[in-house]
Amino acid sequence: MAVGAEAGGGVRRRGCTCGKADFFPEESFSSWAAYGRALRSTGPRLADRLTSRSLEATELHEVRARSGADMKRDLTWWDLAWFGVGAVIGAGIFVLTGQEAKEVAGPAVVVSYVVSGVSAMLSVFCYTEFAVEIPVAGGSFAYLRVELGDFMAFVAAGNILLEYCIGGAAVARAWTSYFATLLNHQPSDFRIHASALYADYSELDPIAVVVITLICAFAVLSTKGSSRFNYLLSIVHIAVIAFIIVAGLTKADTANMRDFTPFGARGIFAASAVLFFAYIGFDAVSTMAEETKNPARDIPIGLVGSMAITTALYCVLAITLCLMQPYGDIDKDAPFSVAFSARGMNWAKYIVAFGALKGMTTVLLVSAVGQARYLTHIARTHMMPPWLAQVHPKTGTPVNATVIMLFATAVIAFFTDLGILSNLLSISTLFIFMLVAVALLVRRYYVTGETTAANRNKLVACIVAILATSAATATCWGLNVDGWVPYAVTVPAWLVSTVCLWALVPQARAPKLWGAPLVPWLPSASIAINIFLLGSIDAKSFERFGIWSAALLVYYLFVGLHASYDEAKAIAAEAHASKVEDGDAREMAPPTNGK
Repeated sequence: MAVGAEAGGGVRRRGCTCGKADFFPEESFSSWAAYGRALRSTGPRLADRLTSRSLEATELHEVRARSGADMKRDLTWWDLAWFGVGAVIGAGIFVLTGQEAKEVAGPAVVVSYVVSGVSAMLSVFCYTEFAVEIPVAGGSFAYLRVELGDFMAFVAAGNILLEYCIGGAAVARAWTSYFATLLNHQPSDFRIHASALYADYSELDPIAVVVITLICAFAVLSTKGSSRFNYLLSIVHIAVIAFIIVAGLTKADTANMRDFTPFGARGIFAASAVLFFAYIGFDAVSTMAEETKNPARDIPIGLVGSMAITTALYCVLAITLCLMQPYGDIDKDAPFSVAFSARGMNWAKYIVAFGALKGMTTVLLVSAVGQARYLTHIARTHMMPPWLAQVHPKTGTPVNATVIMLFATAVIAFFTDLGILSNLLSISTLFIFMLVAVALLVRRYYVTGETTAANRNKLVACIVAILATSAATATCWGLNVDGWVPYAVTVPAWLVSTVCLWALVPQARAPKLWGAPLVPWLPSASIAINIFLLGSIDAKSFERFGIWSAALLVYYLFVGLHASYDEAKAIAAEAHASKVEDGDAREMAPPTNGK
């Protein structure tokens, strides 16, 4: 048996350990000579990984077995719904609303929330079908391995990890700002200014590190316990939001809304791209499918229901804030607290700050649970060291992955400004959601061995056309092309591409338990809006995204490719051995019915 397979068995036998075999058990890393041979085979191995697609059964059984102990199946739709609310309502609404209303969109920030909410809801439907059909901890990483192959899954994996680290860091820094206002200080008073560092990285935040550490300790103890803690905090959080809306509207002044779109349509969409950060977190719920009692029922209710509630609350909160203050007077760091103070309700700012802290605490908790499960499943495939895939036999939680991810989050939170974090986070997330929508189209329209070559080619042509026309629209918008003529070409071209897919390519697979509605229209629209919002993000954020992507590629070519290649071959060898054993058993069995 291959070394990778032995490692898999080792994980099952030993539980949580920490030795060389837990980090680099693959044959390619057994010696420097073996590693040299692996590097010389990079080309053929890369070609193999580019074209290889995982099987659902592999993700559900063989890959999951690499964690040793199983995760506990004790979550219901109630847990998932509150996880969804807790995962989303936090720093986005309480911090970025003020930043975008003041500098980018004005009172039209509510329209920005609607645009982001529509995009998020489309992605929710795509995620839900996958989570029901492939209920594993890997979330979008596992979905992409099955439909788009190993390499695309790795590209997504790197951005998923970046998304969670940056998202957690951003929320932790916002936690510090509201904690300061709760103690009657300015939002930045508790940060340490290091003048020797670059401006965007000079506001050191030790409180954020402490908060992340405490969340980490709680997340490793129990998923069910985290769920109970989450929905208790979320109930309190919803009560505070209700107070903000009711009390805030008593101080409403419609004159503040007269100049509704001071920055025009471009400002609305630019804010939408950043405010997408406020909806990030629902994908963490999909990673809990492996711990859900009845995925077919619980996941659709939990995901779709929590997103609908969240979108409605965001829009009402944004309207309330803009009615309370002129957009130019809104505070960027703690907008709701400062707004109540400005309207003569100084006492209310403490309730707001307390509610914001509650919300951001639940966001950090759900993020910690979700990011660890992503990393666990990525490590199960050996794209990351398999030590990170180990599930503790007593707690039933991925302790190693949780600690490592939250350590990285704490380092980023200690140094990095919120503005940089939110923009970079939006790029990674929109990119991943676009890939999941593409994967859903592939899932519905292509089945290996069943789809004809002609239909496969038509599917590829339609998907490429959808991506190209969406990118053309986003490019025209991002380059600020004047006039409506370019859009009169690109938007109808996208529509024609989707019509061709709908009319000319037969669906090859129907969902077994629950399916996204209006396919191919819904995933095609998700692709278009996600790419369009990407075109509204600033160039510097794309530069940072490019640097991260280059670093991912280097790691993959020198480490991840060879480890995952060995592991894939080991799993295939195990499957073949099982078939051979079954065949031998049948040959030795006595004849039945005289045959």
